[in-house]
Amino acid sequence: MSWIDLGPVTDIPVRGARTLKTALGCVAVFRTAEDEVFALTDRCPHKGGPLSEGIVHGQSVTCPLHNWVFDLNTGVAKGEDATVETFAVRVEAGRVLIDASRLAGRSAA
Repeated sequence: MSWIDLGPVTDIPVRGARTLKTALGCVAVFRTAEDEVFALTDRCPHKGGPLSEGIVHGQSVTCPLHNWVFDLNTGVAKGEDATVETFAVRVEAGRVLIDASRLAGRSAA
């Protein structure tokens, strides 16, 4: 894997997100109350809502438009037949790293 340093984990608000803009669309990088970090496509498949503006609770995020709840581990919408793409992230020495190879292989759809 090839990793990109996104900066300090403290730059992401607790129970919030920051957005990473890529040539193929935005990725939301989330931080939970337990300082876990996850990354998902920043677009709800239902109505295109920005997941980065959703409410983070536990290891889930709720879409701000229509309340669909996505598992931050898998990208699966709870109770719905929908999934958003996930990206490998890790925290190392207090810094957030994301797998660049997954970003490069991402589909534009």
